[in-house]
Amino acid sequence: MKGWVDFVLKLHDMKKQKWFRNSLPFWLILPTVITLLVVQVYPTLYTVWLSMQDREPAGWIFVGFNNFERLFNLGQFGESVGLTIVFLVGHVLLTMVGGFFTAFLLSQKIHFSGLFITLLFIPWVLSQIIVGFMFRLLVAPEYGVFSGILLDPALFPPNGLSVLVAPPPRPWFGDFPFPTSAALGLLILASTWRALPFATLLILAAIQMVPLEVIESSRIDGANGWQIIRHIMVPLILPALVVVIFNIILNGINGVGLVLSLTDGGPGTATQIISYLLYSIGWSRIQFGRAAALALIMAVVNWILIMGTLRVTRVEERDI
Repeated sequence: MKGWVDFVLKLHDMKKQKWFRNSLPFWLILPTVITLLVVQVYPTLYTVWLSMQDREPAGWIFVGFNNFERLFNLGQFGESVGLTIVFLVGHVLLTMVGGFFTAFLLSQKIHFSGLFITLLFIPWVLSQIIVGFMFRLLVAPEYGVFSGILLDPALFPPNGLSVLVAPPPRPWFGDFPFPTSAALGLLILASTWRALPFATLLILAAIQMVPLEVIESSRIDGANGWQIIRHIMVPLILPALVVVIFNIILNGINGVGLVLSLTDGGPGTATQIISYLLYSIGWSRIQFGRAAALALIMAVVNWILIMGTLRVTRVEERDI
């Protein structure tokens, strides 16, 4: 009898060990799953629920898609979308052009290139709030570094240029906010300055992957520097450039700290891009339902950009 009991206990332990081995992957990823549920899945579901609610004295009431309808009928929403488009176009163009030519220069055999790359990375590690305050110190009318130049009527007639309070010029295309206000131009410059190291390092890595034999062969065939860049280098690193563009757009759409510390959405609503509008609706007006609706719209845009980035990355890996 004792032998049978020992056999049964041994068999039971073997089954337990087999069950543990089979379930081991589940227990290993369980902390990650719980973390994702807490920081991503639950907030997403709560945002979806909140976008269909409205706050009343009696509590939350279900309003369906009314928050989306009110948001689309809000005049500031269309203006904010237009400002975001102008901001992103300027931001992406300046960052990509500056990043490409900076990366091209660093790819050449120059002295202290490692030191230059290290110094170049400093703006990227600074927070958006700090960068905003830094650029505000450059143009503030009372104490700005360049305020004496900007407020000179001889250079900027008739009364000088106060960047942070100058009203935007009359739009050229109906209600579309172009040309931009001086404040939005400053916001574009500040965003470009901060994002330039990120773009430069990614483009530099892509340039260094271009085979030197291809460059040398093109030079032997008589191609000059511009022709090498345009017809050889850019096509070869195009997938990397697209990934950089997607990442710049993602950071530009979602960043609100720079706007808060630099212009606070002003003058008026001249720099109220979509991320600042979300902050304003949610925390200044305490309209959490509409803010959640806008957050879902931005989430869809982010998802499209992320899918585009992943698709380009897969194509690049397949080609390699």
